[in-house]
Amino acid sequence: MRAPDHWFEPLAEHLGAAYLRYSFTKGTSQEVDFLVDALGLEPGMRVLDVGCGPGRHAHTLAARGIEVLGVDISQRFVDLATEAAVPGATFRRADARSLSFVAEFDAAISLCQGAFGLTGGPGAPLDGDGVVLNGMARALRPGGRLAVSAFSAYFQVRFLEESDTFDAAAGVNHEWTEVRDEQGRAVEVELWTTCFTPRELRLLATANGLRVEQMWSVAPGAYARSEVSVDAPELLLVAARP
Repeated sequence: MRAPDHWFEPLAEHLGAAYLRYSFTKGTSQEVDFLVDALGLEPGMRVLDVGCGPGRHAHTLAARGIEVLGVDISQRFVDLATEAAVPGATFRRADARSLSFVAEFDAAISLCQGAFGLTGGPGAPLDGDGVVLNGMARALRPGGRLAVSAFSAYFQVRFLEESDTFDAAAGVNHEWTEVRDEQGRAVEVELWTTCFTPRELRLLATANGLRVEQMWSVAPGAYARSEVSVDAPELLLVAARP
């Protein structure tokens, strides 16, 4: 049996389709509607979905006539996404830390800590999420746009829970939580989520050759053009490849 390349793989293997029962997955249509407008997406365009999970955003985009390639490190999630695929959506297993695409896509997305924000963990490099962003930037055609959601460091520290341990030096939150599979079987797992400030996201995007266009505070299923605040759990970065 192949050893996992990332701590998230065994978690995804256990969750399977039960991932889609979690409340944060219920706002997919609203998020896609917002992104279609914010990124200027039109039928026939090609989008790369990095950390696509079971394919909820990719399926919804494809239903709007947009061609989507979803990639995820979890083969279990890739299989689930493929089983439910609609015309225009395809999926493959790939590591977001080693994307090989060059100038192939009109847009690239990584949402809800699907890949961007999950490179932390034991022994992980401090700049792992910069590597993910660099691969997404390279995948864009000139003029292409990117949308990345990231957990807000402001929110995480302000509302730190007893089950959380926040590494202030690395900006990574560590927590133990219980997840259940399709049959309701529970296991306790560790999560490492990298958190960002708006300034850090802007600098990271610029360092990877992107032109920052927008930064908003958002919540799952409630994407909006809201000013950055300390009260929202996520930040949404929109940037373009010149």
